[in-house]
Amino acid sequence: MLRSIASNFLTFLLVALVLVAALIMWGQGKFVGQGPSTNAICLKVPRGGSIAGVAEELHARGAISNAMIFRLGAEYTGRAAHVKAGSFLIPEGASMQDIVAEVTGNGQSTCGVEVVYRISVTGQEVRVRELNAVTGKFAVTAEFDPVSESDVPPSYTAALNDVATRFRIVVAEGVTSWRVVEAMKVSDLLEGEVGEVPEEGSLAPDGYEIVPGADRRTILNRMRARQEERLEAAWLAKSEDAPVKTPEEALILASIIEKETGRAEERPLVASVFANRLRKGIRLQTDPTVIYGITEGRGALGRGLRQSELRRETPWNTYLFAGLPPTPIANPGKAAIEAALSPAESDYLFFVADGTGGHAFAETLREHNANVARWRRFQTEQADQ
Repeated sequence: MLRSIASNFLTFLLVALVLVAALIMWGQGKFVGQGPSTNAICLKVPRGGSIAGVAEELHARGAISNAMIFRLGAEYTGRAAHVKAGSFLIPEGASMQDIVAEVTGNGQSTCGVEVVYRISVTGQEVRVRELNAVTGKFAVTAEFDPVSESDVPPSYTAALNDVATRFRIVVAEGVTSWRVVEAMKVSDLLEGEVGEVPEEGSLAPDGYEIVPGADRRTILNRMRARQEERLEAAWLAKSEDAPVKTPEEALILASIIEKETGRAEERPLVASVFANRLRKGIRLQTDPTVIYGITEGRGALGRGLRQSELRRETPWNTYLFAGLPPTPIANPGKAAIEAALSPAESDYLFFVADGTGGHAFAETLREHNANVARWRRFQTEQADQ
């Protein structure tokens, strides 16, 4: 009798263990397997959100098939207590395992609302935009200049009060250090004193993730560090016949290239013109350096150069002095630095605007004069329209 009871118990226990093992394997398969969602979604996790709340939201929106398995999987992997606030892009068919990793990762929002504070050559602009999880495209909900416009759009105020909002400062290529500092001073996203204006050319044009209340000087230091990294990398990869002798000279030449063309494909050719002139001892004769001598980077000239200004003696007037000017004339981007240190091979000595946003290049003065004549005809035709 006892032997029969024991045998039945062992059989029951064995069956139970097999069922439990099968259940665990089934749950594990559900946790790591492809999810049921047929569209990407933007999941917003509030501050103080829990893994249970995330599970219920995901289940309600059809992104996971079982909220309990999601919670247990998060507990088992040790991530349940590390849920971050933010807005997270959950791709179509994402597994529970991938979603847990996303909402417990670095906390950087990957969808939802983004505030971009853009610093350009002429000023600054705040842009509020929202990423559509389905299309993967941003829709702008507000644009304004914090200096000239007193009315703040409601979507900007809402974004400031939303913990899931991402914030970025974007510095355009060719902006001067003075312009960067002035724009940062008027931003209500930042705090702290700036101190002295950083050396011209020392700040890397790029996008920088920030949080409201970030210290201005700390962000400037990040910009400096990134520019140093870029310059060092480009210097190590420079061509053997690079037309400059030091990284500092490379930065000066790169800033001139940056101001002469906004077309990425033209930078190596523009660099080749300046490289050929430097090798032959021909003056660079570039207008942006003359303009910098007048403004010293404090705002745009806003008009064409006068003949008297082309003859004005400043250290940056490359019509009067041979070689490079004493300092950069703006903050060049990565591509311009690389072009300065690895210019294209050409025999070009001249270039002038061609009316398409690009330039016409020439090897001889006769060719260049013909290109200049065409450019002036184009300007006349445009003025008559």
